Amino acid sequence: MRRHIAFEHLHNFRDLGGYRSADGRTVRWGRLFRSDSLAKLRGGDWDRFRALGVRTVIDLRYPWEIEAKGRVPHHDGVAYHNFSIEHRPYDQAEIDPDVAPWRFLADRYAEVALDGVEELRRTLEVIASADEPLVFHCASGKDRTGLVAALVLSLLEVPEDDIVENFALTELATGRLIADWRAANPGRELKWPGYGRAPAEIMRLFLSDLTAAHGSVQGYVMDKLGVHEELVFGLRSRLLH
Repeated sequence: MRRHIAFEHLHNFRDLGGYRSADGRTVRWGRLFRSDSLAKLRGGDWDRFRALGVRTVIDLRYPWEIEAKGRVPHHDGVAYHNFSIEHRPYDQAEIDPDVAPWRFLADRYAEVALDGVEELRRTLEVIASADEPLVFHCASGKDRTGLVAALVLSLLEVPEDDIVENFALTELATGRLIADWRAANPGRELKWPGYGRAPAEIMRLFLSDLTAAHGSVQGYVMDKLGVHEELVFGLRSRLLH
């Protein structure tokens, strides 16, 4: 099976299948996908997307991003949800090159985990109840998408090394994400050299901080998001085999 699914205009579309859980089961292929913005789907890309059988889309962006950039094309067979998990916008292109970049981003993820409890809970509820293929995405498929992927894989008891490795696969898309930014921002300077990067250290810092504060990722999900064992059981039942 292929983890990376090739599109002309999407740069970071991946299948989350194939990872081994602590109980020996495996995450099902073709059931859960992560991506950069599906607003870029058109032409042959739309046909490739439809062929995956996706029936649910979770858009993690701000409403103002959707208004400016668009959303996945409307289709009667696809349910669409917008859960804006981030509440403190910032411009990564303008990050001070002198700050510790990976600590900076891990701290932004911590803010999302603190601020976005309602939206994160609803995201997990939709994923856990989906009987057909589902994709979640943000703009680049890196930060907000990476955080949700880490929570889901953690609840599926996928080892941390695999979760971190999955996050870092965005590095393969960095060049194209930068090219997209330059095309969308003619005349602007890209001040931060780390734009579009997803080194493993960011996710390791975030997971370490979450564990230090809540005992485990599952402890955070239970205590802070108010998610119950039934949801975790449903998630594992639907996504593991």
